[in-house]
Parts: sequence; C-alpha cells; structure tokens
Amino acid sequence: MTGSTLAAPGHWIGGGWTPAGSSATIAVLNPANGEVVAEVPAGTAADLDRAVAAARAAFPGWAATPPAERAAVVRRIGEGLRNRAEEIAVTVTAEMGSPIGMSRTAQVGFPVAVAESFAALAADFAWTEEIGNSLVVREPIGVVGAITPWNFPLQQIVSKLAPAMVAGNTMVFKPSEVAPLTARILAEVTAGAGLPAGVFNVVYGTGAVVGEAISAHPDIDMVSFTGSTRAGRRIAAVAAGTVKRVALELGGKGANVILDDADLPTAVRAGVQMAFANGGQVCGAWPRMLVPASRQDEVVALAVAAAREYVVGEPTDEATRIGPMASEEHRAKVHGYLERGVADGATLVFGGPGRPEGLPQGAYVRPTIFADVDPYSAIAQEEIFGPVLTIIPYADEDEAVEIANSTVYGLTGGVFGEPEHALAIARRLRAGQVDVNGGHWNPLAPFGGYKQSGNGREFGRAGLEEFLETKAIQR
Repeated sequence: MTGSTLAAPGHWIGGGWTPAGSSATIAVLNPANGEVVAEVPAGTAADLDRAVAAARAAFPGWAATPPAERAAVVRRIGEGLRNRAEEIAVTVTAEMGSPIGMSRTAQVGFPVAVAESFAALAADFAWTEEIGNSLVVREPIGVVGAITPWNFPLQQIVSKLAPAMVAGNTMVFKPSEVAPLTARILAEVTAGAGLPAGVFNVVYGTGAVVGEAISAHPDIDMVSFTGSTRAGRRIAAVAAGTVKRVALELGGKGANVILDDADLPTAVRAGVQMAFANGGQVCGAWPRMLVPASRQDEVVALAVAAAREYVVGEPTDEATRIGPMASEEHRAKVHGYLERGVADGATLVFGGPGRPEGLPQGAYVRPTIFADVDPYSAIAQEEIFGPVLTIIPYADEDEAVEIANSTVYGLTGGVFGEPEHALAIARRLRAGQVDVNGGHWNPLAPFGGYKQSGNGREFGRAGLEEFLETKAIQR
C-alpha cells in the first residue's frame, strides 16, 4: 500500500495509540489518482466513550495548570509542527490534493501561526476581573468535542486545539474521514510538547457514527465544528439534547465588491486568487465578483488573463496551482454546478464542464469563470466549493450591497476602491470578516459568520473566549 507509514495504528486515547474496538477501517484515497494512501480505524461510539473518559479524567489537572504553563505547551506544539513541516505538507497533498506549494505555506504556516498567537495571548488575557463588588472569573468549559473538515485538515483543528488548550479544556477530536492523516502527526507532536496524557484525544471515523456520538455525548461540554451548513444544523439539533455549547464555523459565499474607483487590475487579480485558492475549497473564498455593469467587459478580460496563470495538474508538481478536488464525490458535485451554470444561461468565459486537458483521471475540474450571472441563480447563491468564479454586474452601490447580502451566508467578503469609500461599503456588508483592498490575514482578528455561516468566533481574544465559562463571585 502506497504511503502505508501514514496509517493510524489505532485511536489516540490517554496519551498513546489504543487499538480500535472494531476491525473496520476507512481507506484514504489520493484524489489525484484514486490510489489508497493509508487506512484509519472506523471508530465506534464505544471508542468515543473511552476517549471522553480519558479527557474527563485529565480535565481537573489540566484546568488547574497555570495559564502560562498551558501557553508554553501550546507554543511548543507550534514549534513541533514547524519541525515536521515537510512531512505535513506531503501528507496533506497526498490525502486531499492541495498543491504542494500551498501545502508548504498555508497548510503548515497557518496552524503554526495560530498556535503561536494563542500562546502569546495568555499573558495579558483578563483571566480575572474586578467589576464593582464582583470578582469575574473565566474558567475552562470542560471536555470539548472537535469535528473538522478536509480542506485545511491541520489548520482547522489547531484553530480549535490551541485556544481550547490555553483555556484549560481537554479535547476529543474527530478528523474528516477524507483527510485524517495529519491527526497522527499532531497527536505525536502534542505528546512531544509535554501535553499531559488524556488532554488531547483522537477518534477516527465517520460523521454519522463518531460525529453524531460527540454531539450527543452527555460528558462532552462543548462541540466546536467546522464544515458544511447542513452538517452544522444536524450537530446543533443533536447537541440541544444536552444543552451543550456549540460553536459552528460553516459555509460561505463571499462577495468581492469592486467599486468604480478601484484599481481594477489589482482588484480583479486578487479576486481570482481568492476564488481559486486551494481549488476554491475555502469557506472564506470570494466566489462572487460584483462589478459595475459598465465595466464588466473590462473585468472579464482581466479575470480571464489572471485565470490562465492557474496551472491545473498533479499536486506534487511545483508548478501546479490547482490540484484535484478532495474526492471524486466532490468533483462530481462541482462539475454539476458547471453544467447548471451553462443551463441557467450564464455566459461561460473561461473553463466550463469537462475534464482539464491532459488529465483524463483523478478528481480534476476545469477552473471556470461565468459572466452576466443572475445574482439569484444557483451558481450565485449556493456554496460550490470549487474553482468557480461568478461575475455579477450591478447598476449602483445600493444594488451591489443588496446582492452581496442576498445569500443565506455571511462569512467573508472583500471591497476594492478608494480606501474611505471601500471602508464605508465594507461596513454595510453582513459578513463576519471583510477585507478592504486586499487587507492581510490577521491571526489575532476574530473570524466567524453571520446568518447560516455559523456562530461564535475563532482566532484572537474572541477565539479564546469561546472556550471559557464566566463566573461572577459577589463579595
């Protein structure tokens, strides 16, 4: 079996590898060629029970550990991940097809930066506060159940692990069955960083079995989930039975609003990059580009020119900028939207249905741009999660804002224009994070959604507070 050293020898429970309760396994496929990369256990509810018991037993000791010591462990986790950067990058590329260049930067760099940012927060965080005659104390919630998707497999869990650990919680983690392999590396890194046994546990398996059990478990105090809105609704419904806290980071359909006074070449190039990054498999992407109707032809020419630079190919090739979709199932979904866009009358200006030239096998799609898109059509309203850009003309700025806010999502967005003008439009967008003129990612800024993009926030002080209870002691 290719890459069999990546296989998980069991579940990570109580600080070590524990045999699975069932002999059933899940094959992890390389989406570039369909070959089996490795296998992981198909976890059961009984496996989860053992992991929750370990996390519950470890909680009192870890919660009592001073925040500075917890932060030091998280900082060492970041260092441990950096030391295994190439192994992580190769693993992510093999399991979900992210181009190796992106795996080496975003898939490794982002989680390291997040771990370091949360470790740095602990020293100045207001763990206690005097308000009148009350002592306000912030304490860990307890056992956190974390469930993550496949598009940024390490980044998504570190975005939960780091604040949860700094806050003093323990955790049971279920990685996506599509891309579960970096969980082994992370578990080994946590042990090497000195995280006590039982504080972090990994149970592999499907959402229908392990994810459902996490959501319902009476000894799990919080569920932190990143993934589809459909799955988020189910988790919230099941978790309501035990009234546990639920933090949901769900789907998106970000709009890039290009104003008439924008630097058009810069705005369009940035917009194409934000639509095609990681093959468009980014919840915070901008798959909608809103442009003044009088300048649509100019925008289309710029967008097509930028799109031609995105080489589609084998993800281990350094020249590749768009690899396969993460699975054949997902490829079929994205391809269906390409066909839907054509059928609904959008103008196809780049790419379209069919396989990329020279790639007859693998989960590949053609990066695609549609123009003259009806803002209320399926390709403009629904989350495609692929390299598909929809260019939508608008008559005036009020219509642009209305279109931008018209979906059920509200995760991210962008605005390009004269700085104060763009800032004024950004304030009108119903989204949790908006970049003005390509503002850089800030790991200390809160990230999360409005509407059906979820609730709660990740990163920075707001991300740490998600994993804390607040107690008031009157004196």
